Amino acid sequence: MVMPMEKIFKHKDGFIYNGIAIIYSISAYIIGFIGLFNVNIAINIISVLLLGHGMVIGAYLVHECAHNLVFKKIRHNNFLGEIFSWVCGSSYGTYKDIQHKHFRHHVDVDDVVWFDYEDFFENNPMLFKLTKFLEWFYIPAHEFIMHILMMFGSFIIPERKNQMPRNIMVIVTRFSIFMFLLFWFPRVAILYTVSYVILLTVLRFMDSIQHDYPYNLTLYSKEKPERLGNFEWEQEHTYSNPHSLEIEPLNWLTLNFGFHNVHHHDMTVPWYRLPEMHRELFGDSPENVVPFSAQMKIFHRNRVSRIYGNHNDDSPEGREFLVAARKAEVSGGNAASFLTSF
Repeated sequence: MVMPMEKIFKHKDGFIYNGIAIIYSISAYIIGFIGLFNVNIAINIISVLLLGHGMVIGAYLVHECAHNLVFKKIRHNNFLGEIFSWVCGSSYGTYKDIQHKHFRHHVDVDDVVWFDYEDFFENNPMLFKLTKFLEWFYIPAHEFIMHILMMFGSFIIPERKNQMPRNIMVIVTRFSIFMFLLFWFPRVAILYTVSYVILLTVLRFMDSIQHDYPYNLTLYSKEKPERLGNFEWEQEHTYSNPHSLEIEPLNWLTLNFGFHNVHHHDMTVPWYRLPEMHRELFGDSPENVVPFSAQMKIFHRNRVSRIYGNHNDDSPEGREFLVAARKAEVSGGNAASFLTSF
């Protein structure tokens, strides 16, 4: 017996909102990818943007699935999360790795990681210089480094050695497809890469100023987290960066991910209810969010400086960080995407 779809989704209204998001993401990915083969440059440009945005929505659906907010049953969320992790190019490790690290972020009230990228840059100064050079041109080189490390996660992270067969399978599959495109349809391969750059850029743009705390190398640590359960500290050091408070549909471009204080207040609230809860908790005052104009200035001015050493003793924290961010006087963070599971 086939269950009605509205009974499969976690919330009745989720059948509409998540249903549309799922259909859009998959359709945008397929149509956008097909459009890359067209000889018309205008269609190519539209297709690159459509493909890139399809992956963006897919990434935020991975986030929703990780919180089990799409379907009633966990296995259905896991299945959809796995599918969209392939769409977003984050399938080299497991979906459960993504979920585990993200939950640690919430529960530990910390940026929990395994990889120390600042130490990595200190030990590889030439690569650091190249990264800064590319980042000046808005090329997300730092994110590509993280992505390459993710590709070979089971070979690098001791705790994930048991994933090596899967890791090899995914590498061979995705690399073969990309090399096929690069050899027979080089323009398509290049345009796809541009779409992927759009995905990485949007994700890190949104993540950059949502918290002011540095990362800690505690992903596989069994020590009790210092801020475990400290809800007040969590809210004080979490910041919302919606695209607009006045034109709410603009926030659908990233599934309302900018309403971050609400998400950390209650991570069981689905994306389409976040704006309403934001108004209930924080009102309509723009003083409680970082305006989009300031977000753009921060992203532009600090595209190189935020790569390394973006936290020091003089950096504003808590409410002072929000005040400074509203004036575009903070650097923001880097390489903090929830798709990076280490």
